[in-house]
Amino acid sequence: MHTTKKSSKTFDLLLVLKLVTEMMPPSVLQVKRLQPELITLAKPTPQETKFLSDIDDQESLRFQVPVIMCYKNNPSLNKNRNPVKVIREALSRALVYYYPLAGRLREGPNRKLMVDCNGEGILFVEASANVTLEQLGDKILPPCPLLEEFLFNFPSSDGIIGCPLLLIQVTCLTCGGFILALRLNHTMCDAPGLLLFLTAIAEMARGAHAPSILPVWERELLFARDPPRITCAHHEYEDVIDHSNGLYPSSNQLNMVQRSFYFGAKEMRVLRKQIPPHLISTCSTFDLITACLWKCRTLALKINPKQAVRISFIVNARGKHHNLRLPLGYYGNAFAFPAAVSKVEPLCKNPLGYALELVKKAKATMNEEYLRSVADLMVLRGRPQYSSTGSYFIVSDTTRAGFGDVNFGWGHPVFAGPAKALDLISFYVQHKNDTEDGILVPMCLPFSAMERFQQELERITQETKEDLCNNLRSTRIKSMM
Repeated sequence: MHTTKKSSKTFDLLLVLKLVTEMMPPSVLQVKRLQPELITLAKPTPQETKFLSDIDDQESLRFQVPVIMCYKNNPSLNKNRNPVKVIREALSRALVYYYPLAGRLREGPNRKLMVDCNGEGILFVEASANVTLEQLGDKILPPCPLLEEFLFNFPSSDGIIGCPLLLIQVTCLTCGGFILALRLNHTMCDAPGLLLFLTAIAEMARGAHAPSILPVWERELLFARDPPRITCAHHEYEDVIDHSNGLYPSSNQLNMVQRSFYFGAKEMRVLRKQIPPHLISTCSTFDLITACLWKCRTLALKINPKQAVRISFIVNARGKHHNLRLPLGYYGNAFAFPAAVSKVEPLCKNPLGYALELVKKAKATMNEEYLRSVADLMVLRGRPQYSSTGSYFIVSDTTRAGFGDVNFGWGHPVFAGPAKALDLISFYVQHKNDTEDGILVPMCLPFSAMERFQQELERITQETKEDLCNNLRSTRIKSMM
């Protein structure tokens, strides 16, 4: 009996150790990558030059945007199929329809961008990692600390002119799942445009012969008018005297850090209690989070009270709402980022409703005329960049972009969206935790400012004792019913 008990305990201990080991990530993540290859088109396509629109080729979009998509193993849907092989072949076939993405950008007079549709291909990397999706856990969420492993930046591949327009790395995991990470030259597509391309690849991967929505180039629809004329106020492109005393260094300095912040039911409930009644019915979740971030970020950066600060929000012009009737398959950039402006002192001292009203008012300026005016401004002013000081901030809502619906044959991703913040740009990313759907927002700030930002955000979203008691009482009543 004594020996049996001892053996049983030993077995139990070994079982516990095995389970703990399986749950822990490896001490050193090892990603093995094959040499990058160029995926070319499955069929011949036109060799031609295509001009980008005057919305596409502005300086503000001449950067690379990273996206990460994570998939579980799903033997019932894809037994014995290799995701690398499936996606590689689907890419080649989808590029026949989206052949400009396999070309290279050139720059002409007045910095006008055009695509040399030469069929050189997009950069593709096959990789494997000694880790499971479960072991990675929250490390796949933005800001993804392992992004450089899952999206390796090959030397001389990330330029804007003369480089591949798209880099895709597919990393197979030991659990049978995989991670697809990509880097897109933003001048070619916005989020809805990228989603059209990803959906086409996914449909091909699942056996379709052609995309369900055929792509439309027609970038001339967003060329500047003749003659160009600026008809709207564009605060996002205005030069503002910077009184921030260099408190916001460029993102390549070592003290810049990234963290993500979660907005769930509790946070939204607390924020809504701080706004005046007349704004509640017309205030969206996006408006409220944007106003909150703008105020907290400004407080955290300790900018001169007399400084003018701005926040821009990406507003998509597709659909009937803004009266810009682009074709369904249009995959170019079709948005503007109108800006709200305030001096620091009133923004920081007034209740949240002050920032909220400014956000709503600026957002309402977006329409077809506004976008046409932006295109004209690009031509007349040499395609200017938005301000790059800490007094400027841009937010982009990707929660409804549809990245979570992309199914290559392994079902929907467990996470899909932008992989991190980009210096002055934050993305709103859909995130489901154990109990609810919420929004995750990665932020990029100097370390000292990030600490203050977190404190300000905790303060503004903190429930009062009275509200906490009322919520607990309400929860008890519901559980008894």
